[in-house]
Amino acid sequence: MQTVEARSGSSVRLPKGAPVKINNPHGTRVADTWLLFPKSEEWAFMGHTRAATGRLFPKVGDRLYSNNRRPLAEFTEDTSGRIHDTLIPACDASRYEMLGHVGHHDNCAENFRQALADGGLEDMGFVPDPFNVFMNVPWTAEGETPGSHIVLEALEDLTVIISPCPQDLVPVSGSLQEPKR
Repeated sequence: MQTVEARSGSSVRLPKGAPVKINNPHGTRVADTWLLFPKSEEWAFMGHTRAATGRLFPKVGDRLYSNNRRPLAEFTEDTSGRIHDTLIPACDASRYEMLGHVGHHDNCAENFRQALADGGLEDMGFVPDPFNVFMNVPWTAEGETPGSHIVLEALEDLTVIISPCPQDLVPVSGSLQEPKR
């Protein structure tokens, strides 16, 4: 088991057939999640996933599809009872500026790039839209489910990157907290 600290990102190699379990220990954190085929040439693409599943929000039994319309992982378990977003891009410095934040703010785009580097993968030149696990927009404080999780099973050898979203200026990660400046 690997813990990804808040406001950071991490990558793990996942062999074909292996599951990755994404926990939500406190019930208030979105987990921006990316699935990458080796060498970052293919990745879970939310547009093709929506088209293939015929829905905006994947459910157990659905597959996450790549930018080449190939299934990369199957959504096999979900104890959260929540919606998992495929529409919202990763937070980045520009998003925080738009929200009026001055100075640096941790963000999922930087966490993604750092996790690529830490995993020995080259920067892709862009940040693909993540599978936003435990994210329902607009987020409300109701329905928090501490200890819930989802499981994705790799259909190919993949690198999985997870960033517990540091967004604390709008309510996407549970109840708003005092912004960290």
